[in-house]
Amino acid sequence: MYRIQSHFKEALEILQVFMNDSQQMQHIESASNIMVSSLHQGGKIISCGNGGSHCDAIHFAEELSGRFRKDRPAIAAISISDVAHISCVGNDYGFENVFSRFIDGLGNTGDVLLAISTSGNSKNIIKAIESAKMKGMHVIALTGKDGGEIASLCDIEIRAPHSPFADRAQEIHIKVIHSLIDSIEIGLNFSQ
Repeated sequence: MYRIQSHFKEALEILQVFMNDSQQMQHIESASNIMVSSLHQGGKIISCGNGGSHCDAIHFAEELSGRFRKDRPAIAAISISDVAHISCVGNDYGFENVFSRFIDGLGNTGDVLLAISTSGNSKNIIKAIESAKMKGMHVIALTGKDGGEIASLCDIEIRAPHSPFADRAQEIHIKVIHSLIDSIEIGLNFSQ
């Protein structure tokens, strides 16, 4: 029983650290403003990540294109999660290119890339960011630990507090994702 409770206690402590970091709260607000501005101008948001972060990228996009809390029009968002695309590009060009190749094909100037990496060092995420920058896209990154190489490549980095394991960063990331979705809906006048 103690071990179970310790997980919740640690998660709560890390959440408190994150909530008390005014710079991170500002980064979330700035990121949502960039996303809303892109959407107002006819842009879209493309999200990507590996493993659990891949699932978070999918969750982010489906909550926007589908439904979050209330009915409203669909919002232009897509995750790079097509299995055929990932296996094709992984086989033909290498796994490090699975996200960048998608950006090369479908990314446009003014679009936004939401790149998720708890380590901040995922090679395929780094290459996606580089492709997005070459396309004139905005890049928002959700990271952990020390932000890794991604920290210096993105326009806005939202970094979960350092913890030895990815699960604590992922717990912060999902809260950030829900906050971004809510802010986007408000910015597009779909929510109150």
